[in-house]
Amino acid sequence: MIWLYLIVFIFGLSFLYGAYRAAPFLPMHAADVERVIKLAELKPGEKFIDLGCGEGRTLIAAARVGAEATGYEISLLPYIWAKIKILFYRGPNKPKVFFRDFWKINLGEADVVYNFLMPRVMAKLREKLKKELKPGARVINYTFYLPDWNPEKIDDIPGRPKIYLYRK
Repeated sequence: MIWLYLIVFIFGLSFLYGAYRAAPFLPMHAADVERVIKLAELKPGEKFIDLGCGEGRTLIAAARVGAEATGYEISLLPYIWAKIKILFYRGPNKPKVFFRDFWKINLGEADVVYNFLMPRVMAKLREKLKKELKPGARVINYTFYLPDWNPEKIDDIPGRPKIYLYRK
């Protein structure tokens, strides 16, 4: 029985740490995945990075259009869920997911960076993106905007969360 408590404690701790670092695990609406991919204007071979990729649904959608999709997740349960989904994915360009804190990776190779993070980290994220992204790279924010950075486009459907497109 102690093992069960230990496992629950470890999973719970990883959820809390993920919420502290950027956002709690909260999947985006499945119906909005295609909106994100369409707004990103992903092309085959482009590098798509998902910051806090959760269970991997956006990674898989990006891979389906031919992008090189990579995700970073720090909450243990969504990470394992994403690994299992990717294991059974049979389309082109198998996505990759890493159990890693995205604040510690360099985004310089990305063509598109997607995120669904909390408003309290957006100023910090904006600085990371401005410092690391190459010119022309695109940023897709689900629900929350980047302060002091004007979006190129906003996908605004009544009754649905807004999706913002930024370009460096």
